[in-house]
Amino acid sequence: MIIFRYLTREILLTMAAVAGVLLLVIMGSRFIRYFSNAAEGDIPVSILGTLMLFHLPGFLELILPLAFFLGILLAYGQLYLNSEITVLVACGTSPNRLLQVSLVPATLVAILVGLCSLWLTPAGALQNEVLLEEQRSQIDFSALTPGRFQDFGGGRTAYTEAMNEDQSRMQEIFISERQSRGDETPESVVTRAETGYQTVDPETGSRFLVLADGKRYSVDPGRAEAERLAFGTYAVRLSGAAESPDLDVPEYATTSALFSDDALPARAHLQWRLGLPLMVFILTLLAMPLSRVNPRQGRFAKLLPAIFLYVAYLSLLLAALDAIGRGNWPVAVGMWPIHGGFLAIGLAMMVRAQHKGMSG
Repeated sequence: MIIFRYLTREILLTMAAVAGVLLLVIMGSRFIRYFSNAAEGDIPVSILGTLMLFHLPGFLELILPLAFFLGILLAYGQLYLNSEITVLVACGTSPNRLLQVSLVPATLVAILVGLCSLWLTPAGALQNEVLLEEQRSQIDFSALTPGRFQDFGGGRTAYTEAMNEDQSRMQEIFISERQSRGDETPESVVTRAETGYQTVDPETGSRFLVLADGKRYSVDPGRAEAERLAFGTYAVRLSGAAESPDLDVPEYATTSALFSDDALPARAHLQWRLGLPLMVFILTLLAMPLSRVNPRQGRFAKLLPAIFLYVAYLSLLLAALDAIGRGNWPVAVGMWPIHGGFLAIGLAMMVRAQHKGMSG
């Protein structure tokens, strides 16, 4: 039990460090992209944290297998450099026993990956798409950044000087937009108001921007005349009732729904989700012989070949996912030959290492 706890701790600590770095890099990149969209007024800043949270399971289902794979390589590589594996083998710990010890944390990681791939990732992707679709389908003035002119599309530019604490009311509003009269004559409309807020008509679902204490100017290009309208309250219709986005795609479907769907894309995504936990065990088998290093080489000697092996594994799975969904690869065969091929490679490497006395 002492050896088991020691080896498990070394693997999990190394895996946690690798996973933390990878997650920080990937989430940082995605956050920068969303933050850029928020700065341009495409999405409100208030939903950035929610978007990142819903993306987290999708990141983890790919990061955890790689992090665990590298965790075994680095942890056991350090033990080889310190001659600790040699001492363990001399004390009667067989290579198969080391593999059994490694499979215990692998099972924990596989359960986490399974929770993400089978449940959390599709649920998070669905919620993210719903949030983004709501922002794409409407002009949301809650995304306004005080003190900046922002383009909302459709020839509409808006500006607000400040917002109250709960971001529900705007102060000193300026809106410029291009419109057409009934006779198709273009005109420029400029509206200024002291305050404003958004509301939704409960009967029609239409969204309105309600402005108070302002003026509205209509100007026709090429004319010296303009129309001026002073108002106490003025409602600007922003959008009609939001249409429900088409979310009937395999990426957002629950795993139970995929089991009952015979469509090729659904079958492909089901095999993808089921294969990710299996991938953890196969990578464990591959990592055991790869972790054996010569003390003069250093613990990072086989890190680059191991990463290439993982990239090849993942790339083949993604290619099979696309091919099955398009009908270019038999769904009955599916992704299982890829898993079987890398399993065979791992077994062959283990047998070869044991015959040469290199597995510990």
